[in-house]
Amino acid sequence: SNFAFKIIPRLLDDSIQQTLLAANQVGYPTKTLFSARVMNLSLIDPFVLAQDYPDSLTGKLRSGHATCLRFNRKGDYLASGRVDGTVVIFDVETNGVARKLRGHTRQIQSLSWSRDGRYLLSSSQDWKCILWDMKDGSRMRTVKFEAPVYIAELHPFNRWLFVASLFEEQPVLVDISSPKPIKRILPSAPLRPQLPTSDEVDPATAAKHAAQDAKHSTCVTIFTALGNHIVTGTSKGWINIIETETCTTIHSTRLCNGVVILLRLASNGRDVLVNSSDRVIRTILMPDLSRLDMGLDPSNIKLEVEHKFQDVVNRLSWNHVAFSSTGEFVTASTFMNPDIYVWERSHGSLVKILEGPREEMGVVEWHPARPMVVACGLESGCIYSWSIVTPQKWSALAPDFAEVEENVHYAEREDEYDIHPAEEIHQRRLDQEDEIPDVLTIELVKGEADGEAEAFRMPVLLDISDSESGEDIIAVGPGTMRRRSPGAGREWMNSGNADGIEDGASGRPATNGVPKSQNKGRRK
Repeated sequence: SNFAFKIIPRLLDDSIQQTLLAANQVGYPTKTLFSARVMNLSLIDPFVLAQDYPDSLTGKLRSGHATCLRFNRKGDYLASGRVDGTVVIFDVETNGVARKLRGHTRQIQSLSWSRDGRYLLSSSQDWKCILWDMKDGSRMRTVKFEAPVYIAELHPFNRWLFVASLFEEQPVLVDISSPKPIKRILPSAPLRPQLPTSDEVDPATAAKHAAQDAKHSTCVTIFTALGNHIVTGTSKGWINIIETETCTTIHSTRLCNGVVILLRLASNGRDVLVNSSDRVIRTILMPDLSRLDMGLDPSNIKLEVEHKFQDVVNRLSWNHVAFSSTGEFVTASTFMNPDIYVWERSHGSLVKILEGPREEMGVVEWHPARPMVVACGLESGCIYSWSIVTPQKWSALAPDFAEVEENVHYAEREDEYDIHPAEEIHQRRLDQEDEIPDVLTIELVKGEADGEAEAFRMPVLLDISDSESGEDIIAVGPGTMRRRSPGAGREWMNSGNADGIEDGASGRPATNGVPKSQNKGRRK
């Protein structure tokens, strides 16, 4: 949005500029009024659109050192968590910064969007989770824990409910509908099979099981598609299914001997992607847990492993994994390797290795609607994107347009360059101005409506500072540059205002809740 505003004076005349600025004042995003993607869809070769996965590096974003990424459900915004605790929201259409959210003091661990895209939950190593409102960038709730947070995820339909896995602590289900959060502890120990009542329990076996259960710790937690159940992964390779309402474990399966690092749910809600420390990526077919309300016995639940993806030759470990938008592909970033692997699930075969910069990639995410993959570099913190380079087919708009291989001598018509009377030109111009262009109606692109008539659209802010440069070098004068100081731009951390808002009267940042005094004259 910021980028689109800057190019208006160069490309548009005064009347369109005024229309766009008026739309900004009433809250309409500039990008929807000046979106090149919707306009250019008819220019793209339809055979290119049929490709389902990216093939080349196409872009690079930078705003600080990014550590985690997450697209919203529609895919028009990309949230980036930085190492300094700042959350940056990028506009995918313009690659501009739409929001900067400051509230954490340590590295961001995870990000989770609400279903409508208005709210964002961030977790950090500073032992806090914050629920943000994208309408004005304010904090709705702040929850403090007794340990650093591994990962936190919002309920798919209730923004006031989220689940979090903690470092060396039991996972918790947190209700933040009231200002005082309600935390409910979730079990980490797997569900043991129930013995018949007639059989006596061996005390030695019971003590052994109790000692084993005490060693279990939950590393990752996610909600199912409906949010009625929670799927957790433990440090001993177990997958537990916990009922959200009662916080009791109804099923447990031993998946591997290593640590379950990450769980991701496909868009259809029926497939789960599991990344573990045994260097194997697994796709699991989830049963229909909604049938539990219709008499299905939890003991009949079975988690079937569909595919196992691994590098048998090099024995690579995987940093992060993600499903494609349709769930037909799986992508993963590799440990100590700059490549990103893409597999197809229909045959379980490797279809593409995305090559990019010579640095290791961390978090990798797939766009919810496009063949587009983004990943953040571990060393530089830059956000790289892979997509499809689409040659434009201009004959789709102008049937008489023809592409030529070499210069062609053009023979003009006899009356082509005749000077017409001024009255005729003026009348022709008035006829064209009779039709009022509609710049406020937002036309949805096919495949992006997602079945929702009303979707949240972030208001445009025109005063957001530019993204930080890659080298953190700033200009201090004509021809004079210096490196940015470590604490530059972080005055909000010492501010008494919770949201880091400047003092309204003077516009100066407040330090420890007290506005800075104006410069006084030096005493003699």
